[in-house]
Amino acid sequence: MDETARDALRRPLGTRARRWLLAGTLLAGLLAAVALTAAAAPADRTFAALSDLVQSLMSVVTPLFGILLVRDPRRAADQVRVLPTVLAVGVPAVVIGVVGVLVCAATLALAPADIADDAWRYAGTIAVGSVLVQIVAGLVGTGLGLLLRPAVVAFLATIVLPLGLFALLSGVESAQPWLTPYGSARNLLSGDMSLPRWVQWLSVLALWGVGLNAVGAAVLRRRGAPAGR
Repeated sequence: MDETARDALRRPLGTRARRWLLAGTLLAGLLAAVALTAAAAPADRTFAALSDLVQSLMSVVTPLFGILLVRDPRRAADQVRVLPTVLAVGVPAVVIGVVGVLVCAATLALAPADIADDAWRYAGTIAVGSVLVQIVAGLVGTGLGLLLRPAVVAFLATIVLPLGLFALLSGVESAQPWLTPYGSARNLLSGDMSLPRWVQWLSVLALWGVGLNAVGAAVLRRRGAPAGR
């Protein structure tokens, strides 16, 4: 790993504002887990239900880390390469996913009320899926951050575009997990994964992770900023 790659891996949480953003994201996940555990019926107190709420909520903020990261190449395009920057979003994404798993597990384990009989069903798959959900969310942020210059516009786009496409495909529900991050996330966070569902996640990763960032890097090069490999 060269110096550029090492620098990109240090930057995701390298400012106080980004560390506060991470802390606020994790706190929101914790509060959501506690609220759901307190309010839900015993049959709904499951690791899958908690993860669906907590990880989905935090995944709204995860793209913002990617947007903030890819703004750096525009400020110092001769020093920062796009590919290591895009990969660096995995740092906050993995932290959010893993801490979210621990929060859900601890909240359920310490719940003062009754929980569902099969509360821990698919827990291992859901834990892995939680991290994958956050990684895709982070990559959506880097891709749209490269394409759209204003950070606010890019952040709004990370919400409107994926959910808008999900809504447009409501009449063709079978297409949602193939083409939308939320459709794939619902499968991952349910834990009920099969080979076709894993292929669906790979399709979403290719479209929203690899493809979107490749287009963003090409646009950045066309604007005159070098996007190194």
